[in-house]
Amino acid sequence: MLVEPSVLQSAPVGRGLLAFLVTFVVATLFYAVTLHLAATFFIGSVPTQRAATVAPAPAAVSILLGRYGLESVGFVSRGLGALIVIVATLVADALAISRVYDLDVVPTLVLVGLHFAFAAVLGFALANLFGLF
Repeated sequence: MLVEPSVLQSAPVGRGLLAFLVTFVVATLFYAVTLHLAATFFIGSVPTQRAATVAPAPAAVSILLGRYGLESVGFVSRGLGALIVIVATLVADALAISRVYDLDVVPTLVLVGLHFAFAAVLGFALANLFGLF
């Protein structure tokens, strides 16, 4: 057997491989939609494939570092952990946007800021819609 069956089952607290993959796909879709909206607003007409190419980078960083924003780890407090996750996600987003959209530094930073704003607004709206706040 290639993969142990228990790896594909989510643990009681939702920490299985399947839970991780579903979270990654949902986060990637969310980042792709918000980036495409921001890029269309800032650049104009752009292909959606560019946003889909960029989206896995911030999604992976935010998911892999997400636990630092949720709990105190060593010398990292909860507030500092959230700041680390946000900064690392924005850096990954900026690096991917710069490469895929072939932008200079200033336009990249503006697009990253717009992407952050669009993601925050849509994230708060969805959280309110689903009763998370």
